[in-house]
Amino acid sequence: MTGADGTLDDGAELALRALAAVAGAAWQEAGDAGWGALAELVAVVCAAQHGLEPLAMPIGTPAGRWTGLDGSRWASVTGLGDADRSTLDFAQQFSVDVSAVTEGQRQGFFQTWGNRSASVAAVIFAMDFLPRASAALSALDVPEVPEAGATAEGIWPALDSLIRTVPRLDGLDPVTSELVRLRGARQHRCRLCQSLRSRPALVAGADESLFASVDHHEQSDLPPLEKAALALTDAMIWTPARTGPAARQLSALTTVSQRVELVADVTRNALNKIAVALAADAAHVEDGIEIYDVDPDGELVYGLTLD
Repeated sequence: MTGADGTLDDGAELALRALAAVAGAAWQEAGDAGWGALAELVAVVCAAQHGLEPLAMPIGTPAGRWTGLDGSRWASVTGLGDADRSTLDFAQQFSVDVSAVTEGQRQGFFQTWGNRSASVAAVIFAMDFLPRASAALSALDVPEVPEAGATAEGIWPALDSLIRTVPRLDGLDPVTSELVRLRGARQHRCRLCQSLRSRPALVAGADESLFASVDHHEQSDLPPLEKAALALTDAMIWTPARTGPAARQLSALTTVSQRVELVADVTRNALNKIAVALAADAAHVEDGIEIYDVDPDGELVYGLTLD
């Protein structure tokens, strides 16, 4: 919750810093690996798909060669090699609708990057989703997010820190958080994420009928907070430059720290885009659902029961 002056609580501040650390680590990862200029173009291309500003480069970094480029026209840029074009084609589809990444796009990406594919996809995730989070936080009147600075942290340690930080936030009830997670899972068509159910949400009384309401939440009888949270989830995924209506609904029902938590939840959940894009999202179970929880260290624990 926030203080009397509307300031963020400690958990929300940590979440914002974790998001900023991912941004810094993404730029550092690409630069250290020798594809910093291509990463700049990836950021421009991803942002252009949704009318967003590209992910800001680290403080003190000179403007890149792609500043001012219309990212929707990247295919007409001269001087790009086949590997660049394969990466940009993959990144564009990753951003527009990750569930529609084709096998040809995936194999072209693997052929380009080999055993570095997962790390490059993680950087693409940062270029794709962090501008969405920034736009949502702005629409929700959240205090300015710390700018990305230089970091020695690799992209995976930074993402791991985000993954562990977000579940520790407790401003939202577990049912709301699980409905938001499932909505994102179904929009991105992540097989693993769709097969999971949160033990705390089940203990709190959620059932499959309630979970199914995420597919028609606008017409459902869900409480106003859940509806607003799901509306913002949809906006971040599909129309991130137009989060205003959903943000206004949510702001009337939440504290500023709860808003940070929701944006952090949606962003953390959207990490499933990496697995979906690389076809690494297989469920642990062949049929039915699997119950999971998060331990105090932020580690996911699978295969639980309600007993």
